[in-house]
Amino acid sequence: MPSTDLLLHPHRYAPDHFDPETRRLLRATIDWFESRGKRKLLADFHAHVRYQDFLDFVGEQDVFATFLTPARDADGNPDRRWDTARIAAMSEVLGFYGINYWYPWQVTVLGLGPVWQSDNAVARQRAASELARGQVAAFGLSEKEHGADIYATDMVLTPDGSGGYRANGGKYYIGNGDCATTVSVFGRIAGVEGPDQYVFFTADSTHPNYHVVRNVVPAQMYVSQFELSDYPVAAQDILHTGEAAFSAALNTVNIGKFNLCFGGIGLATHALYEAITHAHNRILYGTPVTNFPHVRAGFVDAYARLIGMRLFSDRAVDYFRSANPDDRRYLLYNPITKMKVTTEAEKVIGLLGDIVAAKGFETDSFMTVAKSDVTGLPKLEGTVAVNLALILKFMPAYLFQPQEYPPVPRRTDSADDEFLFRQGPARGLGKIRFHDWHEAYSRFAHVPAVAQFTEQAESFAELIRTAPPSADQQADLDFTLTLGELFTLIVYGQLILEQAEIIGLDQDVLGVVFDVLVRDFSAHATALHGKRSSSPAQQEWAISAIRKPVTSAYDQVWQQVVALAGAYEMKP
Repeated sequence: MPSTDLLLHPHRYAPDHFDPETRRLLRATIDWFESRGKRKLLADFHAHVRYQDFLDFVGEQDVFATFLTPARDADGNPDRRWDTARIAAMSEVLGFYGINYWYPWQVTVLGLGPVWQSDNAVARQRAASELARGQVAAFGLSEKEHGADIYATDMVLTPDGSGGYRANGGKYYIGNGDCATTVSVFGRIAGVEGPDQYVFFTADSTHPNYHVVRNVVPAQMYVSQFELSDYPVAAQDILHTGEAAFSAALNTVNIGKFNLCFGGIGLATHALYEAITHAHNRILYGTPVTNFPHVRAGFVDAYARLIGMRLFSDRAVDYFRSANPDDRRYLLYNPITKMKVTTEAEKVIGLLGDIVAAKGFETDSFMTVAKSDVTGLPKLEGTVAVNLALILKFMPAYLFQPQEYPPVPRRTDSADDEFLFRQGPARGLGKIRFHDWHEAYSRFAHVPAVAQFTEQAESFAELIRTAPPSADQQADLDFTLTLGELFTLIVYGQLILEQAEIIGLDQDVLGVVFDVLVRDFSAHATALHGKRSSSPAQQEWAISAIRKPVTSAYDQVWQQVVALAGAYEMKP
């Protein structure tokens, strides 16, 4: 399969693997942006114009209601289901036109998470009805003083003596909090200690006791600060209590943060089209900019990283959709999509920004949007550090305790991913097992860069076996985060290979993708060597793990990249 076919192209976009209504809505969304045009997109971005026209469009077309209503709550509508494959596709489409448009979609996903996990039939029906009316949702978790530290919430519910409560407190950094009619709010019950104090309930931003304070960011997106003052919470507004409320918060983030990677893929793809077209048509010192070796190297690196992002994320969809109580491997792949793919998007857009230089600051350049937008993705739904710490919990089982599983097929079928809303308690991560990671690598041993990276991966496993981090090092987050980066690359490479095999990826491109992984692994090994707490054995390993990539397909891949010049430009 040609790797350029993996890139979203609005003029040719035809996702034939989806059902007719899904295809229609994805196509309609692209056509809405394209007919609106680049000038309008950029002018609204720079003027911080709120995206009400977009919300009107998705309401009129039933986009959110169709894509984000589980079959259980669809009232028999066969087109409504929670289908991770098509949610990922919409996340990419919206990210392609800017994170300001992806954001209200994303926070609606998060706001609905606690509702769809609840057995409160009244609240579920109400949320489904609001979606059908074209309304959006919000996730009221974080607070100004505590961030997402849900143990320390100051949103307090006091019993009203009639079986209900009065809620008082504030929430901060809440997308859609200015207009959502379904706001899932996390709080605690006054006078109750321990886990039993926690509660999730629904609120409505149109209620007179719900006060929107302000937008806390200077952007098109509305990221609200709001206050509840004696807000009435009835029994039918309670979604979860006790430990279930705590788990609902974490499981919702598990569901929602998966969309960040596809938003980043869309954003980086649009930036690549604009950058290669600009650079190839710009003449400096009598020659096209793309004739300079450092420019070509930057483009090939950016392209290889973007293809790697796409391959890993597409394969992760399959594990997400095939998850069940006995197979929770997605809980490792999910934070990697969040942490690794979004930071790769930053690197891609950083490389492209360096190439286009001053053009990337102009008001008529999408690169200006991309550079601004991409920095937020690694910081949403848990920072890179938080997700790396989570990833490390899986390392011993992944490296040393493989388990047999039935093959996970490609999952683009029209199924409802109902397991995501019954994930259960957010614990027991150390008990999750994985299939043998060596298998995917062995099937591509004939690709030199893959063989080289496999050597690095094997050596890392040997390091963990023979010179594991000491107790002091495990308490040193600076040290363990670098260890986490190295481990993440092994998992990242595995799913890239699995997806490359499924789609029959051009092996020249695969070699260049692994050229990047070899270099990144060497860089993190060097960083580990320089850590203050690294032991002599670990330092010796770090030096031995450094490799210079062996790639012979650089020129062939460059020809694929430069062929994208002029391939797409957003309509004026």
